Amino acid sequence: MVTSGFQTAVESGDVEALRSTLAEDVVFNSPVVFTAYRGIDAVAPLLAAAVSVFEDFHYTSGVAEGDRQVLVFEARVGDRTVQGVDILRLDESGLVAELTVMLRPMSGVAAMAEAMRRRLTAPA
Repeated sequence: MVTSGFQTAVESGDVEALRSTLAEDVVFNSPVVFTAYRGIDAVAPLLAAAVSVFEDFHYTSGVAEGDRQVLVFEARVGDRTVQGVDILRLDESGLVAELTVMLRPMSGVAAMAEAMRRRLTAPA
């Protein structure tokens, strides 16, 4: 299986290490929101929230070819089990330039979207 700094940071829940794997101009394509998020200052807080929302998160397989990686994962959001893939495009430095997340089933996507909304709108 592919092992990358991104994968290690996500699985460990290390938000600072995760941020260090992102390019400054990273693009994040969400499974919920149509418009992409752009830039590390927009993307890093979303990924930090996702790390806290997903429970029992683990990658099950992955493939890499050139500057692309596809990492397959399983996790829980509350009482919902979800499966998904992280599709990464790396820049010439090996940092994540683009991240697209696909998630299933729809009930899991809805649970994740609601948990993310609560997490991101909670008072600091």
